[in-house]
Amino acid sequence: MEEKTPAQQMREKLLAQKKNGWDVVDEATERAIFEYAEGYKEFLDAGKTERTCVDNIVELAKEAGFVPFERGMDLQPGMKVYRVNRGKAINLAVVGSAPLDQGVTLCAAHIDNPRLDLKPVPLYEDGELAYLKTHYYGGLRKYQWVTIPLELRGVAALKDGSVVKVAVGAGENDPLFTISDLLPHLAAAQNQKKLGEAVPAETLNLLVGSRPLKDDEGSDRVKLAVMKLLNERYGITEADFLSAELEAVPAFDAVDIGFDRTLIGAYGHDDRVCAYAALRGLLDLPSTPVRTAVCVLADKEEIGSVGVSGMQSRFFDTFMEDLCASQNVPLRVCFEKSFCLSTDVSIAYDPNFPEVFEKNNSARINYGVGICKYTGRAGKSGASDAGAETVAYIRRLLDGRNVLWQMCELGKTDVGGGGTVALYMADRNIDTIDAGVPVLSMHAPFETVGKLDCYMMYAACRAVYEG
Repeated sequence: MEEKTPAQQMREKLLAQKKNGWDVVDEATERAIFEYAEGYKEFLDAGKTERTCVDNIVELAKEAGFVPFERGMDLQPGMKVYRVNRGKAINLAVVGSAPLDQGVTLCAAHIDNPRLDLKPVPLYEDGELAYLKTHYYGGLRKYQWVTIPLELRGVAALKDGSVVKVAVGAGENDPLFTISDLLPHLAAAQNQKKLGEAVPAETLNLLVGSRPLKDDEGSDRVKLAVMKLLNERYGITEADFLSAELEAVPAFDAVDIGFDRTLIGAYGHDDRVCAYAALRGLLDLPSTPVRTAVCVLADKEEIGSVGVSGMQSRFFDTFMEDLCASQNVPLRVCFEKSFCLSTDVSIAYDPNFPEVFEKNNSARINYGVGICKYTGRAGKSGASDAGAETVAYIRRLLDGRNVLWQMCELGKTDVGGGGTVALYMADRNIDTIDAGVPVLSMHAPFETVGKLDCYMMYAACRAVYEG
């Protein structure tokens, strides 16, 4: 082997040199990457809403030996517990050998996605066609949701206290739904509008039927026929829409992208790609960790982490306080010694749109986990901005486990930005930093991620839990 020159040695010592992950990983890691991706795709397909996602997580947790956490439970090292928040969020923990006054290690993600929620009074008929009116949820681009196949998922809570699960489009012979758009022949005026205005929110109406009810001379015969079908299948009436949570989500299953099958295309990568990594990392812990390992999977991040199931609610604090109470440890003492990896996706550099990226600080597909010291907008508004010591800690931890990672921002400074749950963890006096999988077409009905980056996110979560 040719000896390196002093200049080459100095370059290696002083300059940061990142390589494409596929040039670095060995064959055993390659096999692990592709195997992990298959489990992740199954996870995506099983949980297209926050409720179905939680249902699937509970099943996986029980298979791994987790039990529901009850207040006052005698917690011993190695015990695995979970608590569900109203069917839409979940916390899980593996009790460590160290007391809770030494803090916990946390991985926090969210399991809600941009989608179309049905309005409280959604069903109507116009032009002898039946529609369901929607109210979009989260930061989506409305034009991307027309003329694609959609499923309907969710629940209807009846006045008698029972809850009916609704799933149309998930079954093998189920129908699907769609939202119509103008044909190009008549779209001259629409084409002159700004992209964000071309598809008004009030036109995002699901087409759900066209056949009128026979032997009826009243109005809205198509609407009545649709309501009859819903009543026969689910036992609901039109009034039950008032207390329903029904979501229209893309009818896409997760698939491999590219000739080399190194990418995954699916609905819901943001943020279930990180949620699965945080969950799988906890489920796969081979032994009792030193510090208690906690996985937090919250709802409502896409609209500000608000509400009773969001990260700003006290559900997380109550869960942690109950854990601490089992050891007579004040919650504040636990929090001040804890560390949280806020696992939310980062923006992948897209060469089709280079004008919005700052190349030196952009995450790239196949370069591993994207570490974000801060997120937010403009002057770091809405960011937790991790301290230098916290950044050094995660560098040391990931390098020590051979986890591939990269530093990144969310595009050029004044172009846009975004937020995560990091600031709400930091508000609790927990050292927190963002880390996530780079995503192409983020918030679109069909997003793309790299399998290598997915696996490295999992490896990063395992490293955090194991300490």
